[in-house]
Amino acid sequence: MKNSTTDEKRKYTPKPDWLRTSLNTTSDFHRVSNTIEKMDIHTVCQEAKCPNLEECWGTHRTASFMILGDTCTRRCRFCAVKTGLPGPVDLDEPRRVAEAVKSMDLSHVVVTMVNRDDLDHGGSWQMAQTVSEIRSLVPSCTVELLSSDMMGKIESIARMVEAQPDILSHNLETVRRLTPRVRSRSDYDRSLEFLATVHSLNPQCKTKSSLMLGLGEEDDEVLRAMDDLLGAGVRILNMGQYLQPTRNHLPVVKYRTPYEFHDLKMKALQKGFLHVEAGPLVRSSYHAADQIKTVNAALEEENQK
Repeated sequence: MKNSTTDEKRKYTPKPDWLRTSLNTTSDFHRVSNTIEKMDIHTVCQEAKCPNLEECWGTHRTASFMILGDTCTRRCRFCAVKTGLPGPVDLDEPRRVAEAVKSMDLSHVVVTMVNRDDLDHGGSWQMAQTVSEIRSLVPSCTVELLSSDMMGKIESIARMVEAQPDILSHNLETVRRLTPRVRSRSDYDRSLEFLATVHSLNPQCKTKSSLMLGLGEEDDEVLRAMDDLLGAGVRILNMGQYLQPTRNHLPVVKYRTPYEFHDLKMKALQKGFLHVEAGPLVRSSYHAADQIKTVNAALEEENQK
C-alpha cells in the first residue's frame, strides 16, 4: 500500500522561467548582511528562504527582522522556518533591532515573528517593545508589524495596537478550504477576527494581509478571501506564488502566470483595496516601504471625496 504522504513529498515541479532570479551581491547587500550578523538578529528573508533576498538587500537595502528567536511552535506545511521548542525570550533583542535599523539607515522596517504559543502573551510584549525602541532611536522610520494570530487573545492584540505601528499585518495565507491542510494550529476565522479586532481598536491603524497562490485554490475562492479581508477592515493585500521550500513541504499544485496575478490584482483594486502587490515573486514584505507611501496618498485622496 502506498504512503500518500511520502508520495506527496516526492512531487516536485520545475520552476517556470518567470520565477528565476539572479544573484545580486552588491556592496549594499554585504553591508546589510554584515549588520544583521553583527547585531545577532534573525531575518525572515533568510529563515523563510525568500526569493527576493538579493533584490531587497542588494538594491533596496531593506530587511524584514524576525524576532523572538528562530524556532516556531507551529509546523505549517508551507514554511521553511524550523519548528520546535523555542528558547527563552531575549529581552535585549528589541534594542538590537533598533540599532540595526539605525545602522542600515532604513526609512521603513518590517518586524515579524515566529509563533510563540508557549508564551502567555504570544510574544506581543516583544513586538510592542521593538516598535518603541525603533521609535525612540529612529523617529522618522515607519514601522510595520507582521504578527502571528496570538491565538485570538484580545489583550495581546491590543498591546500591539497600543504601540501604534504604521501597519499591523497578519497573513491569511490561503483560502478557507485549504487552511486546515496548509496552516498548523491556525484557523481562517481566527485570522479574520485578529484583523477585525485591530481595526475596531484603532480604525486609523492600517491593516494588511497576504495570500499564497498555487496550492490548489480556485479563483472564486481567492475572490471570496478578498471579500472576507475587506470585511475585516483590511485595505492592503499582497499575493504571491507559493514555492516549495523543500521536498518535505507541500508540493506546488500550479504555477500561476504573471498575467493571472495581474488579473487578480485588478479585481482586488476594483473591490476596494487601496494597494495591491501581486506577482509570482511577491511576498509579505515585498516593496513594503513603497506600499505605505501609496496607501497614505490613497487615504488622503479618499478622505477628500
